[in-house]
Parts: sequence; structure tokens; C-alpha cells
Amino acid sequence: MDRHTTSKREIDDLRSAVNRNLRDAGISQLSADNRFGLAYEATVLLAKMVVACSGYRVKGQGAHQTTFVALKRAMGSDIAKMASYLERCRRKRNLLSYDTAGVVTETEATEILAQAQAMQRTVEQWIAGRHPRFS
Repeated sequence: MDRHTTSKREIDDLRSAVNRNLRDAGISQLSADNRFGLAYEATVLLAKMVVACSGYRVKGQGAHQTTFVALKRAMGSDIAKMASYLERCRRKRNLLSYDTAGVVTETEATEILAQAQAMQRTVEQWIAGRHPRFS
């Protein structure tokens, strides 16, 4: 991780991408794999928002895993359960991104979308409370 000074514009750009991914992840005509992938990417972007507000940027190999570790460190117990869930999702996402298709069930796609939406609310509350200049 590198030190990083974020801006309201950067956080708002990440918000826009999160909203797009969550909206698209809700399109029932997409495959479960793609809906899962879009919702997962939204969680990565939400974690990046937290990391950026905390004054850091994750770079390099293993960036998603490092981002989720940094998320947990920044938010603590408020997000610990979610961070563990996201680590499991990261492994599944690696399978669908690099190895094969049809690895995600409809239930898993629906679950990660709901989890991502809940995470969005938690992250926005955390930003408003700890870094209101980025709200």
C-alpha cells in the first residue's frame, strides 16, 4: 500500500461506478456468474473508497485481497464479518474470471448483491461519520 491523498471527486467517481455495478448486477437476464462478478466488483470499489478515505491506495499483485484486509483494519468490527465473506467471494470470483463458467449459483448471485447493497450503506455511514468532507 502507498500513502494517498484522495478527493471528493475521486470518491464520487468510485460511488458512480458502485451504483452502476449494483444496478447492472440486478439485471435478471444476465448470468449468475456475471451478476456475481458485478456485485463483487462493487464491493471492491466500496473497499477502495474506505482505503482512500483512510489515506492509502492499494497497488500491485493481490490488490483485492490486500484491499479487503485494509478495509477490515480501517473499519474494524463494523465490517469484520463482511470482510471475511468478501474473502470467500474473492476466491470464487477468481474461478469464474480465470478458469471456468457456471460456478456461481442463482442464490450466490442474489446473496452477494444483497451483501454489496448492505455494505454500501455501512460504508457511506462510516464515511459520513469519519470523513464527512467526502460525503
